[in-house]
Amino acid sequence: MTLATGNSRPGRNAFTLIELVLVLSLLVVAVSMVAPKMSNFIRGRALDTEARRLQALAHVGQSRAVSEGLPMVLWFDQANLQYGLEQETPPDQNGDPDAEKLPLAEQVQVQVVNGSGSGSGSGSGPTTFKNLPAIRFQADGTVDEDSPHVVQLLDATGAALWLVELQNRTGYEIRDSIN
Repeated sequence: MTLATGNSRPGRNAFTLIELVLVLSLLVVAVSMVAPKMSNFIRGRALDTEARRLQALAHVGQSRAVSEGLPMVLWFDQANLQYGLEQETPPDQNGDPDAEKLPLAEQVQVQVVNGSGSGSGSGSGPTTFKNLPAIRFQADGTVDEDSPHVVQLLDATGAALWLVELQNRTGYEIRDSIN
C-alpha cells in the first residue's frame, strides 16, 4: 500500500532556474546597497581604534614616567606614518630598551597641533624628540607645558578625531571635535 502525497508529479521538490536567478538578483541588490555603508563603518572603526591605541600609549608613557622617575616622550613621525614611546635618555646612554614603535593604521594620518606654551614652561618652543614633534610626560606624570595641546587623527574620508590635553595637564582625552 502506498501513501498518496499532495504532489504526485516526480521531481517537483526542486527550485526552478528562474526562481534561483530571482533570489540571486535580490541578494545582489541587497549587497550593493549595504556594502558602501559597511566600508564607511569599517573605516570609521579604524580611526576610532587608532585614537584609542594612541591614548593607551599616552597612558603607558605617563605611568612609566611616574614609576621610573624619568621623562617619557611620545613622538610622532608623520612622514613615515608611525609613532612611538621612549624614555628621554641623556646622550651618553644607549637608549630605552623598552621603547615602542607602532605603525599608523592604513589610511589614517596624524597631525600634531602645537600649543603656544603657557609662558611658565621652558619657552624653548614646541616639544620635539629626535627632530620629531612629541608629547613629553614629566616624572610627576604631568604633560610638559610645551607639548602639543591637540593631536588630530584623520582618515581618507576626511573624518577626524582629536586627542586633546586635559586642562589639568594630566593626560589626553579623545574628542570628536575640539570645541
